[in-house]
Formats: sequence, C-alpha cells, structure tokens
Amino acid sequence: MKKALLTFFVVSVFASAFATVSDKSENKGKTTELSGSSAIPSVSITGKVIDLNSGEALAGVQVAIEGSIKKVHTDFDGNFKIENLQPGSYNVIASYISYNKSFVEKLEVGKSNQPLNIKLQSAN
Repeated sequence: MKKALLTFFVVSVFASAFATVSDKSENKGKTTELSGSSAIPSVSITGKVIDLNSGEALAGVQVAIEGSIKKVHTDFDGNFKIENLQPGSYNVIASYISYNKSFVEKLEVGKSNQPLNIKLQSAN
C-alpha cells in the first residue's frame, strides 16, 4: 500500500512539473500587452474566388500573402479570410490546379476594407 501511495505521489509531482514547464515553453517569446498600451490593431483580408468564365465559386483555392507564410484556402462557397495582418500594402496570390495564377499587387489593407473578389481563368 505504501509503495502504491509513493508511486502515485511521485507521478503527481512529475506531472505537475511537466505541466509547468510546458506552460512556460508555450509562452516563450510571446509578449503580453499592458493595459493602456497603444497596440496596432490587426486587420484582415476577406474575399471570394470565382471562375472567370462561368462565375462559379471555386473551393480549395490557395490565397497567400507574397513573401510570408500566411495562406488560406477558400471554403465551399469560394470565400476566404486572411487574419492578423498589420495595416499596410500586400501582394496577394491566388492559385488553383488547372487555373492561371492571379496576382493582386499593392493591396492596401487598413481600417475599412472592401471584400477582395478574385477571378481565375482556366489554363485550358
């Protein structure tokens, strides 16, 4: 009985220590904003991708920000949303199998954004 309690105690201590180390490693490199600080709000790019000829929504199109790792895929209705961007100018690339890529250059993203509608032309 004593061995079982001792084993339970040791396992509990190790689990607790692991959880603490895990929590610290997840927050490593992250900064916490203080209340009252003037942080730049993030913005997003929303829009829809359709076929140029038929006007049908295209699902699964990759929409990416050039020069970054930010990319999303359109939903079944052709809609997409790229979040957590800083206000500024971006180049957007839409690509899909058997379609020509579409480039939107110097898209200004700020406080009031209109949806970005992209039309892809079939490569055939």
